[in-house]
Amino acid sequence: MNSEILVIIVTFNAMRWLERCVGSVRKSLVPADILAIDNGSTDGSIEWLQGHGVEVICNSSNIGFGAANNIGLKRALEEGYAYAYLLNQDAWVQPDTFGKLINAFEYGPYGILSPVQYDGGGKKMDKQFAKRCKRFLRRHKGDSVVEVPFVMAAHWMISRGCLMKVGGFSPAFNQYGEDDNYIDRAHRFGWKCGVVPEAAALHDRADRPNSPERRMFLKCNASVVHVSNPKGGVLLRLLGEPLRLIALGCLHFDSAPFRFIGRLVKRYPELLKYRRRSRKPGAFLIPGK
Repeated sequence: MNSEILVIIVTFNAMRWLERCVGSVRKSLVPADILAIDNGSTDGSIEWLQGHGVEVICNSSNIGFGAANNIGLKRALEEGYAYAYLLNQDAWVQPDTFGKLINAFEYGPYGILSPVQYDGGGKKMDKQFAKRCKRFLRRHKGDSVVEVPFVMAAHWMISRGCLMKVGGFSPAFNQYGEDDNYIDRAHRFGWKCGVVPEAAALHDRADRPNSPERRMFLKCNASVVHVSNPKGGVLLRLLGEPLRLIALGCLHFDSAPFRFIGRLVKRYPELLKYRRRSRKPGAFLIPGK
């Protein structure tokens, strides 16, 4: 361990971004170690990373965002890092990003902090970041940290204290929704999620497809997030989510939510099992949790 930050980059056919992503970490004013978790790349990403001195843990297949990050988060705990930084393969930081985030942890019980996330051009906020966070930043001008209910995990700095309590990502999620669930669990343990207005970073996903089918899937997948939330009673969620999906299908004249109901109800035993586990400190990272 050469620094107090472990940057975790989950990669899958990431060649087009790696030089900028990894290079930005190495240009940071606050040094950070890098661990890449590769999910079965075939485009030369593994060879590039190894050739540039980045430690790579290779999975034989794509095990998903959360499971791959858990490998890195477990390393961060085991080796005593003060912070884990989740960095998307298509994202990069500014030289002062890490330093500003570390300094901001002193302003309260924040377990997860994010810089303001801009698009690949660096002039406009990332669309999804703006959708979820911009209104909170507008209301609290001048604050060193702005508390938000959610921020996407393309740029997350997680404190060791938060990591020890919340643990890793839930296996209930393979792709999408795992960051929502993680923040729900952090809130249950008393940790806040925040954005540091003076810190900036970029996320280059302008050409990522966003079809109507994908948008509807995300709306449906929110039911998995709601059922998995460990805070409060779950009975109303188990009864209410099928009704929410019916309303969603009627509102959008779309059959996908109706089809999703059956899959959701079939998963209830599994989701409840993971929900119970997620209430334990260190869940999904510490053996036996």
